Amino acid sequence: MLNASELLLGTAGLELMQWTTTNDTVMVSGKPPLRDLGSPSISYWKLAMALVVLFLTWEQAYFLAKRRRRSGKMLPGPSYAVPLVGGVVQMVLDPYKFWEDQRKAAFPGLSYNSILGKLMVFSTDVDVSRRMLSVNDESSLLMAVHPSAKAILGPNNLAFMHGPAHKAIRKSFLALFTRKALGTYVELQDGVVRAHIADWLAAAQGREIEIRHFIRDMNAATSQHVFAGPYLDDGAEREKFSAAFMDMTQGFLAFPLCLPGTQVWKGKQGRLFILGVLRKAAARSKAALQAGVEPRCLMDFWALRCLEEIAESEAAGEAPPGHTSDEAMADTIMDFLFASQDASTASLVWLTAILAQRPDVLQKVREEQARLRPEASATITGDVLNQMTYSRQVVKEVLRYRPPAPMVPQITQAEFPLTEDYTAPKGALLMPSLIAASMQGFTDAHAFDPDRFGPERKEDMTCAKNFLTFGCGPHYCVGREYASNHLIVYLAILATSCDWTRRRTEASADDASNWLYLPTIYPHDSLITLHPRGALSA
Repeated sequence: MLNASELLLGTAGLELMQWTTTNDTVMVSGKPPLRDLGSPSISYWKLAMALVVLFLTWEQAYFLAKRRRRSGKMLPGPSYAVPLVGGVVQMVLDPYKFWEDQRKAAFPGLSYNSILGKLMVFSTDVDVSRRMLSVNDESSLLMAVHPSAKAILGPNNLAFMHGPAHKAIRKSFLALFTRKALGTYVELQDGVVRAHIADWLAAAQGREIEIRHFIRDMNAATSQHVFAGPYLDDGAEREKFSAAFMDMTQGFLAFPLCLPGTQVWKGKQGRLFILGVLRKAAARSKAALQAGVEPRCLMDFWALRCLEEIAESEAAGEAPPGHTSDEAMADTIMDFLFASQDASTASLVWLTAILAQRPDVLQKVREEQARLRPEASATITGDVLNQMTYSRQVVKEVLRYRPPAPMVPQITQAEFPLTEDYTAPKGALLMPSLIAASMQGFTDAHAFDPDRFGPERKEDMTCAKNFLTFGCGPHYCVGREYASNHLIVYLAILATSCDWTRRRTEASADDASNWLYLPTIYPHDSLITLHPRGALSA
């Protein structure tokens, strides 16, 4: 075998300089020393170790430099970055402690950590968090997405849009959440909620259940029924639709590898099936509306607006907006289905768990319901729901007290000033904490108190900037009224049809210090026992 010097010298050099070694004696014999290269030379190991040490030193120096403020002070956080992985191991093993430690590092203010070699800047400062959420531009700041997001959701998903196209489609959404549209959705929500609570009571027969799983299924059924119910009328197809949706959800919890047989691949196939169903639904919806049918679901209300936009474009001699095609509508309705699932499920679970521990609040809800709905079995209408002032306060307090999405990650596309003293570098991961915002400004912010949103205290107005549950800026949740109404309908029906208790375990003894991140936050467990109280049928 030839060493590196021999390869460089070539054949001529080999004939002039050749060495052999016998025991401890070196002899000139016209041949080179034959070295045992069966294993790498020690110099290779030294070189490899030197490169590793150099990289680790550079990594520490990088984080040290990037966390330095203009004043010379450092962003608080870990004293050193764990090589390569950063805080990922702790975040996976104990996410609650990881994020609480991050929050406590600077409250309110900025702190740092590293995530897989990337600088993370965590904000508990309300003004800075709002600034992070107020920008959606490929030249400065974009929403950070899951590594498998494009494979599972597709490249045309609303989450990846920005600029004029994003503004145009959001403007089109205004037709989906008018008073008339929301009233239609309320009556649809009512029917699904009643049917599922009846099923829970029948299945449990007074036994304890982990209600999170039941609520997840109810929420998925509600979204499908409200968004496209009349067009999901094939029982077998709808069952496959639900299974495909679950495959998409599971794909986000799996290792980000999209190969046949992997969960991410199944999620992608689920998306393709769902899009096929929703494309047919969009076409059927447009045809029904053109035939004079009144809007019956969210798809109809949007199709009605899209038909108007198509007509306006034709009159102006222009091409119709891209979002009005059946394919684009299917993509967006799928996004609505996905966006409404985890966040609403988490809030519904928290609402159930918290009210089990607050009989005083539940009693006030029941008194309001008895006054507004003497016939509790009658379908709730939009007009009646709008009069549920106290129930709405309870729902808003649940959303403030336990925002389902604890943070909304953003990634810098260029240097991004956060304060006068600190600028985040390009490629940094920015984490505005919605929970931290909710725990500032409000009176006794760590207490669950629906009265804060009453007409006397009006903290929904005086502390409006701290309420970031639905975000702000270009990604302000367009479905916030729909989501709130869904929670109110559920609360109204559950409060009048059931009594329930919750058993705390050691893990859930204190909901203020032990949550599940799935990835929205849940109580560590929600073990509920339900008993019938009043009539359910509408």
